[in-house]
Amino acid sequence: MTSVPNSMGAPRAPLFRLSSERIVLALLAVLILSVSVAPMLRLAQAALFDDGGLAVERLAKLFSRPQTGAAIWNTIQISLASTLVSLLVGTIFAVIMVQTDLGGKSALVFAFVLPLMIPPQVTAMAWIQAFSPSSPVLGVLGLSMEAGTRHPLYSRTGIILLLGIYNAPLVYLAIQASLRRIPLDLAEAARAAGAGPLRVLLTVILPLARGGMVAAASLAFVSAIGNFGIQAMLGIPARVPTLITQIYQQINGLGPAALPNMAALSLVLTALTVAGVLLAARAGERGDTRVDLGSRPLTLPLGRAGAVIAALLWGYLIVSLLLPLSALLQTSLVAAYGLPLTAETMTLKNYAAALFQQVSLRDAFVTSLWLTLVTMGFLMLASVFLGYFLTWRRGPLVRLLHFGSEAAYTLPGITLGVAMILLFLRPLPGIGVSIYGTPWIILAAYVAGFFALALRPVLSGYAQIDRALEEAAQVAGAGFLRRMRDVIWPLIAPTAIAAAVIVFMTAINEIQTSILLISSGTRTIGPMIIFLEEGGASTLAAAVGCLMILGVLALMLLSTALSRFLPKGVLPWQF
Repeated sequence: MTSVPNSMGAPRAPLFRLSSERIVLALLAVLILSVSVAPMLRLAQAALFDDGGLAVERLAKLFSRPQTGAAIWNTIQISLASTLVSLLVGTIFAVIMVQTDLGGKSALVFAFVLPLMIPPQVTAMAWIQAFSPSSPVLGVLGLSMEAGTRHPLYSRTGIILLLGIYNAPLVYLAIQASLRRIPLDLAEAARAAGAGPLRVLLTVILPLARGGMVAAASLAFVSAIGNFGIQAMLGIPARVPTLITQIYQQINGLGPAALPNMAALSLVLTALTVAGVLLAARAGERGDTRVDLGSRPLTLPLGRAGAVIAALLWGYLIVSLLLPLSALLQTSLVAAYGLPLTAETMTLKNYAAALFQQVSLRDAFVTSLWLTLVTMGFLMLASVFLGYFLTWRRGPLVRLLHFGSEAAYTLPGITLGVAMILLFLRPLPGIGVSIYGTPWIILAAYVAGFFALALRPVLSGYAQIDRALEEAAQVAGAGFLRRMRDVIWPLIAPTAIAAAVIVFMTAINEIQTSILLISSGTRTIGPMIIFLEEGGASTLAAAVGCLMILGVLALMLLSTALSRFLPKGVLPWQF
């Protein structure tokens, strides 16, 4: 755009100039509105309306079915019961880690949080193999069940137990922050009045941490509702229907014809999830304000009981983590499921098949890898820009974009998958190109589903940046993009890279959303575990699961080694 000369001969400023800052904000708006807000609106429209208007008759018929009522009741019951298990285990662990002088805390926290990083379908498969009648581990220990015994995990109780244990680290991460805010002064006053450690715990520590406990329980409830891997691997064989498994089975069986009704069930899932999120937010807002953030937290001496408590904690981790992973490893090293691992039966053929011979697995891994890398790089860049606006340029549009990114992350993965199918089932308007059945619809779902995951650590990084540096560069004449490149990026890069690593670990083995979006020509590695297990290839599935765990563990260790360059709290397993 050329300038218009004024009467004095000097160039006049353009009547309209679109700054780079506004262009970036507009691009972020197009992105988030397209992949986050639009799918949710389309989901609601398909669920509640038919061509003739409000779908009263269809919805009445759907919710009057016994199987629908059973799925809703099972979902609520299992999620609530598993939340109680998570709350009990996570609270005990958090209290011991934060409020006592127990030694070896870093190793305990790392091992306790590790299952949260492992894909739920892999966790479920490891537990299935560990506690089956033909368990390779229980057989060695002489604890094998009789042949023909029904698998104990294929039950409502089994689903509740495994979901509870899987989500316990979430509870720990939420509660430990509340416990760290409890000042030493209050606890010392109680002890000076004659209260013992147990009484201090019950009358001072836990009441002050009540808000954090409610928030933690809400997070565990939401996670349990949306956990497809565990519900599918245990619930489908046990014939315990839940909303998430019913949506998956109906769409797989009936195809697009089932989408309107499954969209309605997805709205029920969303409503339960939103209720949990709102409860967590309310609990956070009503957290106790009597604490002194500048005070040191209480550290209760354990004395001789420390060794006993450490032994109990490591015993729990051996049963809940080491034993299942050992069973998974042993299964991956034999030719047929159920064979004992000996020098004669040991083989690496399953790993060779997983890495080199199985074309479907290789293609699934390659697809997952490039989708994850593109998602990671894209979200790292987008989160840095959106974090800038959220920190220093908040306005109605920026708040809307923040809500859109958080809402998509909050949705159960399978709900997001249904929404993406509904939005992209038909060719894109204007260009007539369909991305349904292609990797691009999975990429759109990844960007929507993991945006908030990348954004949250970045926002923590921005909170530690002195804005005076950016303002000084602006006064010196540096444009928006130059300030972002020369001033902001060097300061925010460690946090942004850590966020990208967390996105990579989460997305590479993702199953909750992609299970509905994959096709015969486009598969990702996460759902392959279920397909292999359903097809009777348990040893090959175990090898794939072990490779997934090895990759996650390597990334966690690498991130831990680089943790000194990161703000405290960015890595969830860092004590």
